[in-house]
Amino acid sequence: MDSGITVTGTGQATAPADLLRLTLSVGQDAPDVADAVARVAERTAAVMAALLAEGVAASDVATSSVSVHPQYGESMTVTGYRASHSMAVTTRDLTGFGRLLNAAVAAVGNSLGLDFLQFDVEDKAALVDKARKLAFTQARQKAEQLAELTGQSIGGIAAVSETQGYVPLREMSAKAASTGGGFAADLGVTPGEQTVDVTLEVRWNWA
Repeated sequence: MDSGITVTGTGQATAPADLLRLTLSVGQDAPDVADAVARVAERTAAVMAALLAEGVAASDVATSSVSVHPQYGESMTVTGYRASHSMAVTTRDLTGFGRLLNAAVAAVGNSLGLDFLQFDVEDKAALVDKARKLAFTQARQKAEQLAELTGQSIGGIAAVSETQGYVPLREMSAKAASTGGGFAADLGVTPGEQTVDVTLEVRWNWA
């Protein structure tokens, strides 16, 4: 016969976004594969230089994908090649999105693509720690209350299991305003908050 009590506790911690992650891409069509690859390399270097000039650290820019593939016309005849290069960019300047995008557009024009944008929290471990402590406090309070109601006292912990969950950032929005081939420097991008949920199942032995 089991001698003890098992309860669950939940904790939640929230923090404002402190990172902006985006993916920029450049692409080029050309009659031969070497030309397509060479032009993409040039444009990738131009975007990289523009980002560095705007204060983005080189360590915060990384290749996320590279592709080269043929293009087909009628009767599946190869008519040329398309090369592309995508770069994952991380910035801590949450208000500088429009400025970064303008710099990249100025560097390579219409060959630039914005493929992804997300606000994030850099130190999720701190959120998990806070949520875990809240979950354990709640679990212990439940256990002590139930023990009192049944005329028992809790002893040592026999087992603990944990489940974590992340709630997507809230209140994200982006409103692009094109002006003269670029984007408004005050492009409306609003960071949100990230929430971490931790659920603990804790088993106490009776004292």
